Amino acid sequence: MKKLSLLILMASLASACTWVKVNEQAEDIVVGKEANVRGCEKLSDTNVSVADSIGPISRSEEKVATELLNMGKNEAVRLGGDTIVPQGEPEDGRQTFSIYRCQ
Repeated sequence: MKKLSLLILMASLASACTWVKVNEQAEDIVVGKEANVRGCEKLSDTNVSVADSIGPISRSEEKVATELLNMGKNEAVRLGGDTIVPQGEPEDGRQTFSIYRCQ
């Protein structure tokens, strides 16, 4: 019984945490739409993924989406971009972003 209680406590705490933080340089990355990047240079597409569940317990969709966005922004910095465009909605803890340099 103690093991089960501990497992439930750990899973509930983990599902409330956002593990992937946006790095300091990525705070200024713009999240745009295709219409916003027509005059920009496309650098790459990036596929990012995070855990959307811990064992049988699903994580918050909002937290998963935030982590995916943070990963997309971090990758944009790494590639020299300043704008990302999501290519669809998060699905099963995965999402693709296109990375652009617009400035």
